[in-house]
Amino acid sequence: MHGSIIILLKRYVQTQYDHSTWVTLMELSGISKVEFDHKTVYPDEYIYALVGHASAMTGVSAGELHERFGEYLVPDLMYMYQRLLRPEWKTLDMIEHTELTMHKQVRKEHTENSPPVLDVTRIGPNELVIEYVSDRRMGGLAVGIVRGLANYYDEADQIHIIPTTSEDGEHVNIRVRRIPPRGE
Repeated sequence: MHGSIIILLKRYVQTQYDHSTWVTLMELSGISKVEFDHKTVYPDEYIYALVGHASAMTGVSAGELHERFGEYLVPDLMYMYQRLLRPEWKTLDMIEHTELTMHKQVRKEHTENSPPVLDVTRIGPNELVIEYVSDRRMGGLAVGIVRGLANYYDEADQIHIIPTTSEDGEHVNIRVRRIPPRGE
């Protein structure tokens, strides 16, 4: 897992809970001596352990925590990749172009990093299907990012997200539909 994601997870935990919760999660995960930096790729087991212990501490499922964190990530991701974005894009456009813009750039800059593969099929102007493929099994994170994008583009009340498979699989299908406002 890329260090920038873990650093953002730390900030998420500290803002949603507090710093001592982060320290406890690090201790429970057996990684309290690790100093994360944004340029390093860390073992996926770190994030699994952190989220697993957070789930046990809060009573919130790991999948739900992934979704919440995914939603939280969006403003930072949009800032980090703003040079790759087009001003006319909205939620569905952003999803449709993620693989060939942001993920392509991540793979180019960090060859040891492996973001999920997003095979997006545009069904029509207001609907698409995402096939999320990753052995990390964090489809909930993708669902959260879609929600975050809808908030970012001020379309949260128009975007409907329907996972059509289990969100904790290696292959997750997610249908995203935009219901345009009246008169559009």
